Amino acid sequence: MNLKYEKVPNILTGKDLDYLSDMFNWNYGAYKKSNDCVNKLQNAEMKQMIEKATNVFHNNMTTVLTILEQGGSNE
Repeated sequence: MNLKYEKVPNILTGKDLDYLSDMFNWNYGAYKKSNDCVNKLQNAEMKQMIEKATNVFHNNMTTVLTILEQGGSNE
């Protein structure tokens, strides 16, 4: 089967979904651990640094969820 597209279709394959699931789970695990760590830290500088990392993990999870909500579309 030889398909030629004028434009690449906006779809998510099973492999894409597996990768996005893995990416979400990695970031979710890191988010939970870093968030737990922030609540236990006394050192303000360390706490601020871990909070930044926690925000990065949260933003990554949000990005993955946005991709899934859009179903691969660029709109």
